[in-house]
Amino acid sequence: MILPTLSFQLALRYPSFRQELLRVLRANPYVGREALSSQMEKLIVGPFQATQIPTLIIIDALDECRGKEPTSTLLSVFSHYMDKIPLIKFFITACSEPQIDQLRSLLPITEVFNLSEVPHPSVERDIRLFFETKLSDIARTQSDVSMEDWPSTHHINVLSKKAGGLFIYASTVIKFIASQHYSPDKRLELIINLPNTFHEGRLHDPIYSQILEQAVNNVDVDNEDFHSCLRIVLGAISLVFSPLSVKTLSDLLRISDISTTLYPLNSLLLIPTDEAAPVHILHKSLFDFLTDPVQCGDKWFFVDISACHTELLLSCLSLMKEKLKRNICNLDDYTLLSEIRDLPARQEHYIGDALKYACYFWANHLMEVSSSSTEEVKKAVDNFFETCFLYWIEVLCLTGNLSAGVHALGNVQQWYILVSGNQKNYKNLYS
Repeated sequence: MILPTLSFQLALRYPSFRQELLRVLRANPYVGREALSSQMEKLIVGPFQATQIPTLIIIDALDECRGKEPTSTLLSVFSHYMDKIPLIKFFITACSEPQIDQLRSLLPITEVFNLSEVPHPSVERDIRLFFETKLSDIARTQSDVSMEDWPSTHHINVLSKKAGGLFIYASTVIKFIASQHYSPDKRLELIINLPNTFHEGRLHDPIYSQILEQAVNNVDVDNEDFHSCLRIVLGAISLVFSPLSVKTLSDLLRISDISTTLYPLNSLLLIPTDEAAPVHILHKSLFDFLTDPVQCGDKWFFVDISACHTELLLSCLSLMKEKLKRNICNLDDYTLLSEIRDLPARQEHYIGDALKYACYFWANHLMEVSSSSTEEVKKAVDNFFETCFLYWIEVLCLTGNLSAGVHALGNVQQWYILVSGNQKNYKNLYS
């Protein structure tokens, strides 16, 4: 979705670009589903060539694309079309040097700026200033902290050293200390007393472990239900294919107190006050920590990726089995969708975001399920096709996303072949 998203943002910014883009979309409303090269040519290059707009496009954290292949394809597309839009400059950031090197090899005019080559004293000076400013702000807004002696020079020195040049460490620490309903000076002492957290360019486990342990410090250590809920919610936020709101997560996972579970983790997660807005993890290093059995040795927090995808898949199938039905939006017979003026309102009322997500992405989760859950998953998928298939197609049609069904069926077929090792064992799901 990167190129459709980029063209949409450019259309909001530049009226002349918007007019050119509208011409493209009127001629081909489904251009966003074409190959990346076609999207680039029609959604980006064509409007720029017609308008001659000079601008800078920033693409941040390219290394966080799922898998290496999409990133390589995107960079190849950029390199192929870059000379056709000479007035446009791209600013691309990534933690993975091979990706940047690939772009440089594809496009000789690329300039590379390596942040690891910035003198360390300069980086530490910036982080120190950040700590001084933010902690002083906390001291002014928290009545139980004296501005005269907090933070001390010792505090700033230790925090700056612990950061090891990582701004994400500094940002995470400040969010942790500033959390409401906690004493900032006690939380600062917790961080000061932790072992060093910077190791080989990564935010290491003590800081995340400390924050997670603080989130559950009032919970019985043997409360399996709470810890299981926390683990499922953290895994879902990390692994869903489209970010979901607290309400949608609650509906999908059938967990009613997600807000209460997530509240102590606001230093690790972006939790909007608007319950309809999506929840995000603040940095990919949290995902790396939660899914690494070496770093995250605590069984209460470790997220098994395959097991979590299985949980999400079964939640999707269960929700669809419960909610899907014939004529779900209560439409009159022989009605054309183009004639239904309140279709968006009906979708929101009768379908909802959780069921939409389940219908769109259940087969994506299926592809991530390991063979250890094969029998349970096969049974659930078979039941879905026996009881919900036509109603699922109806929802995809109502929401204008029938192509998701085509991809889903392909994924199901591929998964059955992978787990059985024999195409003959794949059930004829189309019959």
